[in-house]
Amino acid sequence: MDSTQAIYDGLKDAGVDFIVSVPCVNLSKLLNMIDDDPEITHIPVTREEEGIGICAGAYLGGKRTAILMQNSGLGNSINALKSLMELYEFPLLMIMSHRGTEGESICGQVPMGESTPQILEAMDFSFYTPATPEEAYDKIRLAWEMSEDDGKPVSILLEIKYW
Repeated sequence: MDSTQAIYDGLKDAGVDFIVSVPCVNLSKLLNMIDDDPEITHIPVTREEEGIGICAGAYLGGKRTAILMQNSGLGNSINALKSLMELYEFPLLMIMSHRGTEGESICGQVPMGESTPQILEAMDFSFYTPATPEEAYDKIRLAWEMSEDDGKPVSILLEIKYW
């Protein structure tokens, strides 16, 4: 199974029908697939916290929401995630290109890459780091269900070696 196709299929099978995104080279093929899908509303945004607010509104309008971004955007969005999504118990699936992991060529990505799991743990947010496309597919569906049950965001961290 193709790594990008697995993510797309997992999103579809989870019923995600509203996605916001911040550009990322690792997610570009997936973003093109989403753009071509008439059943998914895709809103590109310039900042992660902007996308989180849009997802909150879309959820209130009956949508199943996800945000696609780099893990560097996690730092930009902590307040919106805690004081909006968690406070009001809105589910959100966060698909993150986990930069700064093994194989990273840009040294500026490494500090946040190393800190991302610790930040999610400190926020008491569950996350998965799938190693294979099959695992990604399964974890995406599970993550959405967990997010709905717990009323807070759940992340899928896609490390460089995943691609």
